[in-house]
Amino acid sequence: MKRFLIFSSICLAIVVAGFSYYKFLPMEKATADNNSTAMESVVQSDNNFEDAGPYKVHVSINPSVPKVGKNEVVISVNDDQGKPVSQAKIKAVAVMPAMGSMPAMYAPSELTEIEAGKYQGQFQPSMAGEWPMTIDINSAAGNGSITYDLAIGREGIRCATCGGSGMEMPGTVRVDAGRRQLIGITTGKVKEKKLRIPIRAAGRITYDETRLTDITLKFNGWIGDLYADALGKSVSQGEPLFTVYSPDLLAAQEEYLETRKRIKVDSLRGKKLLNAARRRLLLWSLTKNQISQLENRGHALEYIPILSPINGVIINKSIVKGSSFKPGQQLFRIADLNRVWVEADVYDADLALIKTGMKAKVVLHEMDNHTIKTKVDYIYPYMANQTRTGKIRLLLDNSEGLFRPDMFVQVKLKVKLSKRLVVPESAVMYAGDTRLVFLDLGDGRLQPQKIQTGNRNRKWIEVVGGLEKGDQVVTSGNFLIASESKLKSGVQQW
Repeated sequence: MKRFLIFSSICLAIVVAGFSYYKFLPMEKATADNNSTAMESVVQSDNNFEDAGPYKVHVSINPSVPKVGKNEVVISVNDDQGKPVSQAKIKAVAVMPAMGSMPAMYAPSELTEIEAGKYQGQFQPSMAGEWPMTIDINSAAGNGSITYDLAIGREGIRCATCGGSGMEMPGTVRVDAGRRQLIGITTGKVKEKKLRIPIRAAGRITYDETRLTDITLKFNGWIGDLYADALGKSVSQGEPLFTVYSPDLLAAQEEYLETRKRIKVDSLRGKKLLNAARRRLLLWSLTKNQISQLENRGHALEYIPILSPINGVIINKSIVKGSSFKPGQQLFRIADLNRVWVEADVYDADLALIKTGMKAKVVLHEMDNHTIKTKVDYIYPYMANQTRTGKIRLLLDNSEGLFRPDMFVQVKLKVKLSKRLVVPESAVMYAGDTRLVFLDLGDGRLQPQKIQTGNRNRKWIEVVGGLEKGDQVVTSGNFLIASESKLKSGVQQW
């Protein structure tokens, strides 16, 4: 017990002595040491003052790496002559901009003038991230404003609105690594790549116009028996379509028979007349075989059969039994369906990529997506007025009779282009006629960049202006970045 009392007395004496020493330490020396320590920890944004309207501004922060919670800021304000500006009204606010559904957060500073032209205060960021600080100055000299970029966990601050090489484009935003991960921002490089452009067009099967035949006659007459009596009926070459009565045709037959008899009297003159009469019968749709039958028969027929000149299908019919007709009147139209056309409408933007002879596929949805390979046969030299599309033509073999005119099909083409400068499709944003991407400038800075685009497919978009190979662009999360960029730069940029 005695030893414990002695030990306690010694400890108490040491504490009292220390307290006495601190109590009688000169106040000037203690204050100087404390100020010296505080100023040593202050990191200045630049050794020079920055322009802020009519003022020159210099900003320092303590600690050098801003943290969540209390941070000290010292703002020095001079006029354009370099003299300190006293009694100025200064407002300094650090702001974490809104991002998506997260509202903006503010960290204002209460500033006190600690000496002529020097103002000191604190700001307290509530979470990690980018906290750009805007300083507004008002005095008898006028109004001035300047903005500095700073971030929790990143050393120092830098002027964001100053001129020179450090000036950023309107709409540039800063997003730290943590927030990038939170909102899912990814980036990719602008690269050169061979583009394959798929083109799809709605098409329709139609008749091959080079395989259509109209049945007309060169004389007046009447229809007798009608064998091709319905639309869609198939006919064969040499098969009778109908019979006709014509006084002119009857007279031509009799003239031919009479001329043949005269050959015995005057053979040279008779041959000339016979050839002329024979040509008339051929021109009036009689075949050589029918003329031979007339010669063998020895008398004219009142009703002459008219034969089909091709194999095909009746697709137009304008007569019935007993109808009269005139020279040149269309009586039938026959289509050879062994080959058909596909006509497809292509948008004008894609039309320039299509060439005659290009490989294509025709897909028939009505036949379980049956696909036929073919080629582009022709590109029509005009555009449709209302739809602003151009028409292309493809050929299909239809010897098996699978395809019917007016069936709807889909035409697929694939254009292979040489190497082009491209960005991922997800990187490009659309604002009216404007196309934008966000350039990753490094250090968390994302800058909106207008570009000119060309061809595209489902994954890539060609860039014909505004970017260079190797540029880093945002490929996802750019809609959230755009919201902040619009607020920062104003709608003029968009």
